[in-house]
Amino acid sequence: MARITDLLAAGRTFSFEFFPPKDEDEQRLLTRTISDLQPLQPSFVSVTYRGGRISRERTTRVVIDLLRTTDLTPMPHLTCVAHPRFELGEIIGGFRAAGLENLLALGGDPLPAEESYKELAYASQLVELGRHLGFESIGVAAHPAGHPKSPDLVSDREHLAFKLRLADFAITQFFFRVEEYERLREELAALGVTKPILAGIMPITSLVSVQRMAQLSGYAVPDDIVRRIEAGGDDREEIRRRGIEVATELCRDLLEAGVPGLHFYTLNFSKATREIYTKLGLVTHH
Repeated sequence: MARITDLLAAGRTFSFEFFPPKDEDEQRLLTRTISDLQPLQPSFVSVTYRGGRISRERTTRVVIDLLRTTDLTPMPHLTCVAHPRFELGEIIGGFRAAGLENLLALGGDPLPAEESYKELAYASQLVELGRHLGFESIGVAAHPAGHPKSPDLVSDREHLAFKLRLADFAITQFFFRVEEYERLREELAALGVTKPILAGIMPITSLVSVQRMAQLSGYAVPDDIVRRIEAGGDDREEIRRRGIEVATELCRDLLEAGVPGLHFYTLNFSKATREIYTKLGLVTHH
């Protein structure tokens, strides 16, 4: 299986994020979405992880299924807040034994007290554990507007730089202006860190849902983008069309700016991502 580090060394990557299904309906949706997106030949796909035993089983099941039944390169997410160190070691060891080569190491969102562990409190510690257990291609998360837990942007960039010195690449939280990405890249370069930073792309098909997700990550959708989407009025198709347009323009700007990779947050739907691919000419050129 390909290592994302090797893929990035060879050229630009285009990738998708999925989340594990919670029931049969969601499983059918994911199966259909994977079938729809597989012909686009993504460089890799990632599978999210909420934390806790049930989420662990769901994520592992999806990743192993992808490994065995498709020609896709899957990368599991893993969070350190929900497991003691020995359990994280077991999970990572299981990933390696299954033949996985890539890992996205995350701190994770806080869980109820009875499910949280403090042995490994930071993603950087999870990167070190993953490295110790044989992973040579490890990514971390980056927040262009700063992590919601960071006291200020300077602290955020210093912490991210520390993580990236240990890891191999980063994938950003979604954002909507190329300037946000360029500023992040420049600030990290000023700290001596030039590892690849893949841009996270979220097509807006519902403004309310995107604003809710943005709020959870401490990010505010820019006012001009909000106005542009809201100009679609109550016409859901027009709102969706405008959202796809915004995402496509951002992708074009990022490609011009030399982004090493675009990572699409699919929310387990395929249509928006396929439309953006077509508009960018990636269907025939990638």
